[in-house]
Amino acid sequence: MNFTYPKNERLKSKTTIGLLFSEGKSVSKYPLRLVYHVGEVEAEEKIKVGVSVSKKYFKKAVDRNYFKRVLRETYRLNKHLLWDNLEGNYSFMLFYQTKDRLSYEEINTKTIQLFEKFLIQLNKTNDSENKTEL
Repeated sequence: MNFTYPKNERLKSKTTIGLLFSEGKSVSKYPLRLVYHVGEVEAEEKIKVGVSVSKKYFKKAVDRNYFKRVLRETYRLNKHLLWDNLEGNYSFMLFYQTKDRLSYEEINTKTIQLFEKFLIQLNKTNDSENKTEL
């Protein structure tokens, strides 16, 4: 597995981000939230990911940037969980939603749990869709 986070995997398109907020579904594992949208991604990549930390919780840009770096790093190291189990194109947005200053290790374990919870939820929705088609 390639443990990189290249530019073509970064979520930058305003239209795709707008779709995430209007039509996207979410999964939460305190303090992280993953908003995702299934469908056409505007580039050749299978997955596009963006990160966000609220100004509401961290007033200083230095603090927000630190947690964004940590979120990108935990995604980079654990993206194999998503790449190995997903088919189709996805857009993701990761949010850090607390004023608690968790350590890197805690955020990393929460990211893994969040990805696993997302995959379980995705499998449940796919199973229910398959049953309704029959």
